[in-house]
Amino acid sequence: MIGWTLEKWQAAYRNGDLTPVQAMKQLATALHDSERALWIHLLDESSLVEQAEALNDPTLPLYGVPFAVKDNIDVAGMPTTAACSAFAYTPEHDATAVRLLRQAGAIVVGKTNLDQFATGLVGTRSPYGETPNPFNPDYLSGGSSSGSAVAVSSGLVPFALGTDTAGSGRVPAAFTNTVGLKPTRGAISTKGVVPACRTLDCVSIFALDVSDAHTLYRLLGQFDEADAYSRPAPSLQSTGLPVRPKLGIPKDLPWFGDDQAKALWERNLAAMSEIAELVTVDTMVLQDAAALLYQGPWVAERFTVTEALLQEQPDAVLPVIRDILEPAASLTAADSFRAQYQLAELKRQSETLMAQIDALLLPTTPGIYTRAAVNAEPITLNSQLGTWTNFVNLLDMCALALPGGFREDGLPGGITLVGRAWTDHALAELGRRWQHHLPWQAGATGQMLTLPTTENTFSAPDNTITVAVVGAHLTGMPLNSQLTERDAVLLEATHTAPCYRLYALANTVPPKPGLIRNEKDGGDSIPIELWQMPVEHFGSFVGLIPAPLGIGSLETVDGRWVKGFICEPWAIDDATDITELGGWRNYIAELKKKESL
Repeated sequence: MIGWTLEKWQAAYRNGDLTPVQAMKQLATALHDSERALWIHLLDESSLVEQAEALNDPTLPLYGVPFAVKDNIDVAGMPTTAACSAFAYTPEHDATAVRLLRQAGAIVVGKTNLDQFATGLVGTRSPYGETPNPFNPDYLSGGSSSGSAVAVSSGLVPFALGTDTAGSGRVPAAFTNTVGLKPTRGAISTKGVVPACRTLDCVSIFALDVSDAHTLYRLLGQFDEADAYSRPAPSLQSTGLPVRPKLGIPKDLPWFGDDQAKALWERNLAAMSEIAELVTVDTMVLQDAAALLYQGPWVAERFTVTEALLQEQPDAVLPVIRDILEPAASLTAADSFRAQYQLAELKRQSETLMAQIDALLLPTTPGIYTRAAVNAEPITLNSQLGTWTNFVNLLDMCALALPGGFREDGLPGGITLVGRAWTDHALAELGRRWQHHLPWQAGATGQMLTLPTTENTFSAPDNTITVAVVGAHLTGMPLNSQLTERDAVLLEATHTAPCYRLYALANTVPPKPGLIRNEKDGGDSIPIELWQMPVEHFGSFVGLIPAPLGIGSLETVDGRWVKGFICEPWAIDDATDITELGGWRNYIAELKKKESL
């Protein structure tokens, strides 16, 4: 049972090869013999068997499947420490995520180690011990969800819960050769989770393969009225990316001298280019947002959790954590508002970036360090590990960390897909394609995983309509809310067939373009976005469109016909032909330049 996926656990029970009671008795021995630094609280055999005996419905989706829980997430009757014994309390109720898993038949085996108060990406900041990397104990396991990632990588459990504020559910996945699913913020309830930054925190999922992580996301992604930060999912969500998606890769990479990590990244780029189009993008906006997380007032959110403890028992908090948290006491409300204004500007810029691509493809970390190196430079190296993770929750994105093979020294490295909010299903679909294209082993077990199915689910449901937008309704533009208010979701950024001309119409507020099909005199491929809208909202959307604009049929560059914005020919008499500028965004940028002169 070591290294089993959900499918193998389910098959063993279904075929009668094993019962939950038998499984827990066998698993108890492996858990007892495992690395002690993985655990803060490990259940004994009798406790595991007691949970197994309480199961009475073999049809439950997680019937008899064991899982581990990061020790900043409540499990009823078990202490929650957040890796600080002075902070510990024993909850009466399960966290919402734990409750949903147990209701589905899963069995809790223990609470895993973490960087204290989930403040760190290294896995070494715990009084309960430094969690060693299963591939080489001299190296980092990643944090803060170190114990959860290593428990999965070691094959002890098929999945584990972590949390992710700055990358805690993704960095450990990269260092342990596992999948780390960081959902859209609010998609999985954080009720019963010790906050790090409550406005940003996510419950994350570690699994051995993409299908398992996605299955668990579907189980856990339920709106929770008891959680003030839970968000109901849109009625429509993209379930797949185009057959050959456009992935943005960083123009500049701060490698910090890790040549082996760079070489692995280049191998992964070569492999990914076989199934996706890779385009270089400027990611400075992402790095600027990432810097806000620890250099801005969001540190004050972490401080609110530990403020009383720091005043009454400061020695209970590790020195490195105190060094991070205590400066937050001097931050002001004005500091917070200034940072919020800056973040709003960066978010708008990031929306423009994401509108050009289907998703981002990033190295999960710039490299990996030894535990000794991090203990010598705890702040600097930890900060570097968050280069490609810190911005995701601030900018309201989702992410899927995936195994990317091994370096020459035998250590694993990872890649991460990052998408707009609520594209979790689409990222998982591409993740399955990646797993099929570059098969990987189950964590650190040495066992090869079964290849997943690779069907592309990029198709619109029968009760939706695909609408092409070309101007003021594009992502980040003034009228985009007319789409999102109607539960429309962005499918992809693409182009028209090369027979259209784009005009800036006169006297329109906000400025609007006119798109004209012109096969006789020639045209070009104009950038557009395709949005998926429920049919019942389409009529009210069309009712908002003023003359000379309307909705007709529009041809995309790959030959599809969709509904989209068209323009009455008479309106171009006093309009400006802007076809050569390469799209509406470029035209708006030119206008802003002229206004600033």
